[in-house]
Amino acid sequence: MLSTAEQAAQGELHDVVEELRQADKLLLTTHENPDGDALGSLLGMHLVLTQLGKDSVMYMSPDEQPLPHEYREMKFEGLVGECPEDMGERVAVFLDCGNIDRMPVDFLRREGIHILNVDHHHDNTRFGTVNLVAIEASCTAEIVFAIAGELGAEITPPIADALYVGLVTDTGRFGYENTSAAAHRMAADLIGAGVAPHLMHRRLFEDLPFTRLQVLARALASVERYDDGAITLALLTREDFEETGAVETDSEGVVDHLRAVQGTAVAVLVRDQLCEERDGWRKASLRATDERVDVSMIARALGGGGHRQAAGFSTQLGSAELVATIREHVAEQLRA
Repeated sequence: MLSTAEQAAQGELHDVVEELRQADKLLLTTHENPDGDALGSLLGMHLVLTQLGKDSVMYMSPDEQPLPHEYREMKFEGLVGECPEDMGERVAVFLDCGNIDRMPVDFLRREGIHILNVDHHHDNTRFGTVNLVAIEASCTAEIVFAIAGELGAEITPPIADALYVGLVTDTGRFGYENTSAAAHRMAADLIGAGVAPHLMHRRLFEDLPFTRLQVLARALASVERYDDGAITLALLTREDFEETGAVETDSEGVVDHLRAVQGTAVAVLVRDQLCEERDGWRKASLRATDERVDVSMIARALGGGGHRQAAGFSTQLGSAELVATIREHVAEQLRA
């Protein structure tokens, strides 16, 4: 028997599928600083709609380029970096975006824009004209996979590759608590459609520039543990990036090394942001291993968001104040 949430998601799935069937022109987008699920869902949905004869374009801010190294083989043909002249004729589809504030673009906030909001974050603000928020899905790519099935699309190798990127990254290589039987069945279907798991693993997690290793070394050298090891925290400074020649995205994956330390309830990576307009800002990435802690609650309290086990936010708090704030939030949840 379906849960109440699953029944609601089934009804919303039907509504979104009908909207997509009726729409001729669409613009797809996702959140700023897109991760694997955001990018995989964006590209997968675009390829599905294009296959069905829809006029689909993808929007991403030019500031997001270049993408992190592991995603640069993804072919985003149909990508635009500004408002299309015919935006008034297009349906906007937000993918993997829990809050419209995570895509701070004025033309997508105009009155009258028809928005389809497709997501799996439990804290989604349901900002769409029509919402499909399936919180029991492992990732947004899983929802796109279901939409493709309802639309009768063929899962071609490029679509399979895109959706697999979303699936394998958002489940933590099938290691997070959101890894369900449905996620494994989807993986099997995508492999059957042409995904080569060993090649995908190599591209996403191993075939990385040396600067990644240098940044990891800097982060590990900075590690501090707090509250009897409940919090494992590392800090990357602007100087760490400049002296190694690394870019901000070279810090991807560092927090997972911290998460693996015995006794850690919450792993935290804090890094300086490098662009001039963000001078003085830091970005914090949080990962939880203790089921008593919901790091998305901590992130939301500090202006960000995410999942129970993986979340993040940006802040202008100094290092000492930021560490103290995180410790307070974690202790509060562990005491509850």
